[in-house]
Amino acid sequence: MVVEDTRDEYAEIGTIPLDDIVAVIVHSHGVSYRHSLLVALAERGIPFVVCDRNHHPLGVLLTLDGHHQQARRFDEQIAAKKPTKKRLWASIVKAKLTQQASALNGIEQNGDDLLALAARVRSGDPDNLEAQGARRYWPRLFGTDFRRDRYATDVNGLLNYGYTVARAATARAVVAAGLHPSLGIHHSHEQNAMRLVDDLMEPFRPLVDLQVWKLVQAGESKVSPATKRPLVLSFYQSLVTASGVTPILGCMQQLATSLAQVYLGQRVGLELPVPGIPIRDNNTEH
Repeated sequence: MVVEDTRDEYAEIGTIPLDDIVAVIVHSHGVSYRHSLLVALAERGIPFVVCDRNHHPLGVLLTLDGHHQQARRFDEQIAAKKPTKKRLWASIVKAKLTQQASALNGIEQNGDDLLALAARVRSGDPDNLEAQGARRYWPRLFGTDFRRDRYATDVNGLLNYGYTVARAATARAVVAAGLHPSLGIHHSHEQNAMRLVDDLMEPFRPLVDLQVWKLVQAGESKVSPATKRPLVLSFYQSLVTASGVTPILGCMQQLATSLAQVYLGQRVGLELPVPGIPIRDNNTEH
């Protein structure tokens, strides 16, 4: 992919191999792109995401043919029973709460009460412990005056951008696993075409939150070239998992693949990331 500055007679700014791209995210109204680029991205299963002024994704271009068993896996998604979905959602909520606790512990804020909530999550999370955890989590992370609002600017804009990157990476993992992004586990809004993506990205949100916290501590509060880079590079860090140290992007793929295997009757539970502070890879500095 070649990036050019149209204000300077299409002067080349830089190039990047397509196979090194996880997603292309566009949120500037002055950007133009060629059809051949969109075709090349779709051929490789690379999401192309367009955002609004608050860095919230409005649309995503995904490949229609992401896996050789795609049709069978779609059928199994559709046939999944409600008890199975409720059990899977409970495991996702537990993973999110425990990862939030790890994030708080990483900034010297005690997250033990979130671990206690995670231990109480029942099938389908009927007590909405996910929301209870959020009410305890956000004030400790960004202060008692902070309110999570995807339409707000300032720190919320940084969170929006980080979540957009996470959503695009999760969407790629979902398609690569042969699953349909609209056939969710828990999210059910009829206007949301990415319901499964939003389900599976939940355990990874605290990783974005932690990176945004670091930026805020460094005096940053707005989306800019200086803040986009660390938000993107944070997904190239690794987590300690049951199978060893794995890049976060790999953890996303493992989770999506494990869900497909659950639907196919090949395993019982999801392969969720083990909660912990990400390990920085030296290569992410470049």
